[in-house]
Amino acid sequence: MHGARFRSTTSGGRGRRGGRRHGAALACLPLLIGLAGSAAVAGTAASAGAAATAPSVPTPAVQGPIEPSSAISYLGSTTFDPSAVGYEQSEFFLSGTATAYRSAQPLTRNGKWSVTPQTTAPYTTRVVVYRPADPAKFDGTVVVEWLNVTGGIDAPAAWLNAHEQMIRDGMAFIGVDAQKGGIYGQAGSIASKDGFGGLKTEARYAPLQHPGDSFSYSIYAQAGQAVRADGTQLLGGLAPQRVIALGESQSAFRLVTYLDAVQPLAPGVYDAYFVYSRGGDAAPLSQSPQANIPAPTPTLIRTDLGVPVFVFETESDLLGLGYLAARQPATATIREWETAGTAHDDTYGLLYSRSDTGNGAADASAFASLLDPPKDPIKGIVDCAAPINAGSHTYELRAAVEAVQQWLLTGKAPPQSPRLEVNPANPQAFLHDANGNALGGIRTPQVAAPVAKLSGEGQPGTAPVHTRAGAHTKPVSGQTLCGIFGTTVPFSATRLAALYPTHAAFVQKWDAATAAEVKEGYLLPADAAELDRVAAQSGVGDAPVTPTTATSGG
Repeated sequence: MHGARFRSTTSGGRGRRGGRRHGAALACLPLLIGLAGSAAVAGTAASAGAAATAPSVPTPAVQGPIEPSSAISYLGSTTFDPSAVGYEQSEFFLSGTATAYRSAQPLTRNGKWSVTPQTTAPYTTRVVVYRPADPAKFDGTVVVEWLNVTGGIDAPAAWLNAHEQMIRDGMAFIGVDAQKGGIYGQAGSIASKDGFGGLKTEARYAPLQHPGDSFSYSIYAQAGQAVRADGTQLLGGLAPQRVIALGESQSAFRLVTYLDAVQPLAPGVYDAYFVYSRGGDAAPLSQSPQANIPAPTPTLIRTDLGVPVFVFETESDLLGLGYLAARQPATATIREWETAGTAHDDTYGLLYSRSDTGNGAADASAFASLLDPPKDPIKGIVDCAAPINAGSHTYELRAAVEAVQQWLLTGKAPPQSPRLEVNPANPQAFLHDANGNALGGIRTPQVAAPVAKLSGEGQPGTAPVHTRAGAHTKPVSGQTLCGIFGTTVPFSATRLAALYPTHAAFVQKWDAATAAEVKEGYLLPADAAELDRVAAQSGVGDAPVTPTTATSGG
């Protein structure tokens, strides 16, 4: 699982993965229609092209690829050698002067903020790049992920859950250390308990310096500008054509603030935005030691941006993170998907994503976890009271990545999904079907042909990880995280037999569910075929049903 080795794009040698025992697992500790006018808006964004620059955003100095005397430290990422999927990894330092922002007026719920510079400070951060080794396989799209630091490391949570589709398409991926936590570590965090004190504890990262999270928005803007100005250097000679901003969980909170505050000041940096698992508010515009400028609750995404914005939400995000209050109608530039039976993170993201090279093993393990779900996704650190969610929203997330890609390429906006149905008598609960799964939303095969009751919430004895984005600056315990890992309650043998008297009956219903999801645009044909394969190979519908023990996949 750990100790997988990566090929350097500079030396051709092989470096080491970070050897911390739980480092990769911590990556997934996040706390990731066509309306009139959408084609014109998306076409405008795409036509800007990667050659466009944003004069209001300085271009940082790019140093690298860095040839390490020891290997790149990227504890929160996938563990397989990128060469196994035709990719290469490299690392760069970005340096410049970052800006912190202020607002003369209190920030408003509609997100239409007007901000001005507050102060500036020098910084040096790092980015990690995954790109196709064969230039002919690069599709021109660069995904720039705001790395998640909730667990005390710099984790590419969206890469973990969606890398399968990015690799299929031939996208390049860049993970940006926009925040201080990944560089200096975070006292009291889960990663610190496992011996990780931040990148600065390693000699090769001595040049890194970060002035604080008030400057994170400017650093992230400059990272995007570096792709446009120095993209061929960052990508080993590849020429970027489209640049997509992406942030998951705590990074999604920050991306909302970026959209409302900084995007109007830097309209040419990112062509589209993918906001993955946001909550109801946004991150502070500024924080100590600068002026404290919190975002209101709820915080909406402003509707006058003129670029595609895609929002992907799980059950956990709506209730546990408060996104329910921040729901917005679809517009020419905003789309939202809500997925039934899913959690903020699940068995695929926590256990199988890290080693998933697309060979089908992770899909088989994820399906098996529906019948025999684990409750200790990070052994020795996170041991939940009940088995965690096995709804595996990776498949819908992959479809969402492709939908945003097509939005930019063709101008056709993705569909707006149905919304999860909230109980009118209790606004903090969903309505459920006869099998106990939430009604509404995208109907995955896991809820349309269920073998278990799946929930994005419900862990005994846990409270929401954060009801406000500012809580992301505080250490998060493993037990608290269980609250956003949801639950799985496998059906009894009697219940399964009643639903599926034969294996053929189960396969027929499952295949119909995947076909319906493909037709609606929420599942890709390649993933539908794989899901159908693992369902066909399962024992569901046979008597007696024997749960298949899910392996760690790592």
